[in-house]
Amino acid sequence: MELSIPVILLICSLFFLVAFLYSTVGHGGASGYLAVLSLFAFPTDEMASTALLLNIIVAGIAFYYYYRSGFFSFKLTIPFLLSSIPLAFIGGMTHIPKQIYGLLLTIALIAAAFRLIIKFESDTNGNLKYTLPSMKIALPTGGAVGFISGVVGIGGGIFLSPIILLLKWADPKFTAATSALFIVTNSIAGILGRIIDDRFFIGSLLPYLTAAIVGGFAGSFWGSRKFSNVTLRRLLGIVLIIAAIKLLITSL
Repeated sequence: MELSIPVILLICSLFFLVAFLYSTVGHGGASGYLAVLSLFAFPTDEMASTALLLNIIVAGIAFYYYYRSGFFSFKLTIPFLLSSIPLAFIGGMTHIPKQIYGLLLTIALIAAAFRLIIKFESDTNGNLKYTLPSMKIALPTGGAVGFISGVVGIGGGIFLSPIILLLKWADPKFTAATSALFIVTNSIAGILGRIIDDRFFIGSLLPYLTAAIVGGFAGSFWGSRKFSNVTLRRLLGIVLIIAAIKLLITSL
């Protein structure tokens, strides 16, 4: 679709902000990109394909920073990946009506808003006890999140990270690293499913890609080594809720 230069610059600015804020908590920003693209009435397949590709890059950057800072647990992450990757691939090949897609995306945006608005505190005094989930819990959890991720065109971190934090499976920093790798692998699987099903369309991506990469580097550095900006994250959460309401009205 043809867009004017001011509109392209606006989308680039929004993508930079989304990538920056999401990457502070180890996310790729797919739900944020989808919210932006939906406001400008991009085609559904192009929205999902673009969001997944940007997800891989931004979440990959976030994982690198969190991993290098020592915030990664293989024991926590691997069980989720084992079930999520094949189901994300299947989800990427799944056709659903536009109305159902809109409802699923609405749920994803609300989940993303919750993750951004609610601040989960790190255990700085060693008082909280974290317990890794058993395989019989982690496998179905990862599978369910992976399938939804593939269908909607997100990485799934917005669903997985609140579950990990609320059930006290890990602290926020380790959760961010797990979510980042989870997002990268599921996004790759989702893209492969769309390529095989001939539904991978990205359009003119270069300007948005550049904005997202710059935002991802800045946000990942800030989130892994400094405190994230809670006020900005909450503002983005409010924007996502507005986008979710718009999508819900449109879907109904």
